[in-house]
Amino acid sequence: MSHYWSPLVHRLTPYTPGEQPKLSNLVKLNTNENPYPPSPRAVAAMQREIGNDGAALRLYPDPNADLLKHAVAEHFAEFALTPDHVFVGNGSDEVLAHAFLALLKHEQPILLPDITYSFYPVYCGLYGIDSVTIPVDERFAIRVDDYARENGGIVIANPNAPTGHLLPLDAIERLAAANRQSVVLVDEAYVDFGGETAIGLVCRLPNLLVVRTLSKSHALAGLRVGYAVGDPALIEALERIKNSFNSYPLDRVAIAGAAAALADREYLEKTRRAVMRSRTALVGDLQGLGFDVLPSAANFIFTRHAQRDAAELAAQLRQRSVIVRHFKLPRIDQYLRITIGNDAQCERLVATLKEILQP
Repeated sequence: MSHYWSPLVHRLTPYTPGEQPKLSNLVKLNTNENPYPPSPRAVAAMQREIGNDGAALRLYPDPNADLLKHAVAEHFAEFALTPDHVFVGNGSDEVLAHAFLALLKHEQPILLPDITYSFYPVYCGLYGIDSVTIPVDERFAIRVDDYARENGGIVIANPNAPTGHLLPLDAIERLAAANRQSVVLVDEAYVDFGGETAIGLVCRLPNLLVVRTLSKSHALAGLRVGYAVGDPALIEALERIKNSFNSYPLDRVAIAGAAAALADREYLEKTRRAVMRSRTALVGDLQGLGFDVLPSAANFIFTRHAQRDAAELAAQLRQRSVIVRHFKLPRIDQYLRITIGNDAQCERLVATLKEILQP
C-alpha cells in the first residue's frame, strides 16, 4: 500500500532507536539509560499532580510550561538566565527537530561530524536540509578548525555520541564565535557525566543554542522532557514552530516531575558521581581484558577489542542476556558502545566478557 505515500516518505531513511528487548534476567546496556531511579522529589511531584482521583488529568497542561521554564532558569541561576532564554519540548529529539526546521534550514549546508548522533542526518532528510560531514580525527575527536568554512549552521553533540569525546568549553566558545553568521547547536545530552555546560556562553553568543535532556542524568527517559537554552530571538523561532505543530508537547505530569527533578541538585550530584565512578572501574576492567577504550565524558564508553570482531562480541553477549550497542557504520564497525550500568550490571558484563574471551 506504499503507493499512498508521499514522495518525501519514500526518500526518508528513519532513525533506528536502540533495541528495547523483553528478555528475562537482562543486563540492558544499549540505550544509555540511567541505572538509578529518578529523584524521589520528582516522583512525589508527579504523584501530587495526578492526585488521588486523577481529576487534574482532564485539564490541558500549561502550553507554555512556565513552571518548567522557571525551573530550568533557576537550575542555571549563576548564568543570569530568564524563562525567555528557555524552550521546552517532548524530549530533546523534538527540541532538536524544531531547531533544525526553525534555525538550520538555509541555502548553505549545515556542518556535522561524520561520526555523531545518527538522528541529525534524519532531520536533514525530513526537512530537506543540505549537510556536509566533517571527518573527526583518527581517535574520533572533533577538530574545531575544520569547521572554518561557509555554512548554514553547525550541529555537534558534546560529549559526542556515540564516541563520548568531549570538547572543552573554550573550544565551543571559539566555534560559536567564529561562526556568528549562523547558529551553532550544541547537544549536551551527556554533559553532566564529565563535561562543562556551554549554557554560560549564550548571553554573549546570540548564535549559540544549547539543547539538553532529562532522560540521562536525571533518569527520566520514560517521561520525555528536553529543553533548549539560547538567546530569546532563537527561542522565539522555536516557539513559532512548536505552536504551528503542537501547542501542548508536555503533559501536566511531565512538567511537574521535570521541574522537581531540576530542583533536586543533591540527588543529581549523587547519582551522576556514582555513574562516573562505575565508568572509571569499568574502563579499567575492560582494559585488563585487552579492550581499547576511548576517553569518555558520557554515561557510556566506546570500545573495541584488538583480536575479536565487535559484531561477534555483541552477539555472544546477547546470547548471555547482556545487550550492548553495535553500529554497522564506516569507521566504527569494530566498536561497541556500552552504557554504564550500576556496579552489579558492570560486574556481570565483565564476567560475561571473560567467559567469551577465554581461550
